[in-house]
Amino acid sequence: MEFRGIMGGFYRISEWIMRLSVINVLWVICALPFFILALFGLMSLQVDDTLNQFYSMLWLCGIVSPFTLFPSTAAMFSVARKWLTGEEDVPLFKTFFRGYKENFKQAMLGGLIYLVFGIIIAANFYYYNGKTGGLGVLRYLVLTLTVLLSVSFFHFFSILSHLHMKLLQIIKNAVLISIGHPVRSVSMIVLNGVVIYFSLTKFTFLIPFFMGSIIAVISFWHFNTIFGRLQAKQQELAEKEAEASEEQQTEAEETAQDDVRSLQEGRAPGEDISERDRMNQRDEEGNTNPSKQ
Repeated sequence: MEFRGIMGGFYRISEWIMRLSVINVLWVICALPFFILALFGLMSLQVDDTLNQFYSMLWLCGIVSPFTLFPSTAAMFSVARKWLTGEEDVPLFKTFFRGYKENFKQAMLGGLIYLVFGIIIAANFYYYNGKTGGLGVLRYLVLTLTVLLSVSFFHFFSILSHLHMKLLQIIKNAVLISIGHPVRSVSMIVLNGVVIYFSLTKFTFLIPFFMGSIIAVISFWHFNTIFGRLQAKQQELAEKEAEASEEQQTEAEETAQDDVRSLQEGRAPGEDISERDRMNQRDEEGNTNPSKQ
């Protein structure tokens, strides 16, 4: 039964709410150890003024995230990819857990690499943030690297769910896309930042039901737009190369035909016909008018 008009609109909205919430709940369940530790870490901020317990929980979150959060996020992006490439009615559970299984290793290793870079950047920011003068300016460079790392992190999961590549190629392409398309990168990080901010500060119910799935949809939509344009440019270049190759082949065929005609007429291949005729004409005139010699 298909609803139309206002009822059809409400039905489609409710359907998308159900899809987003189901995938987000699966994301939270598969990464439950990470979220439990993160919750204890946030609760410790209200108790421990020295932040020691918070930092301990933060380290534990970093340890468990490659084995829980990152594979679960890759599975969520796999479902978002299906939705945004025209397969809206895919089975949610089957698609999610298939993506979880297929991308587990690369998501774990790639997330671990990003985690290491994140720790390095955080340590540099902590060091340069307390400096003044020339060294203090370097903290803005560290902030720029933080934004680049965050954007490429989202692109990493989009590429992982969409293309079959080796791990280092995925990371390299994620960084190149982030640098090569700054407008889309800024748009994506701003929208994702707004979702995370409101989820953590204003509407905490979004965390278990909508935060992750909305971020996955926003991130993959931006990546898919960029990827579509890259494909269009690549196809255009391929068409131009095909046209140039066809023109060269046509010129080669015409040259070969001219050479064959030249041999049939007793001329050397490539010889200028008009110049040969002028020479013959001068020889004939010289033979008929000996007085001019």
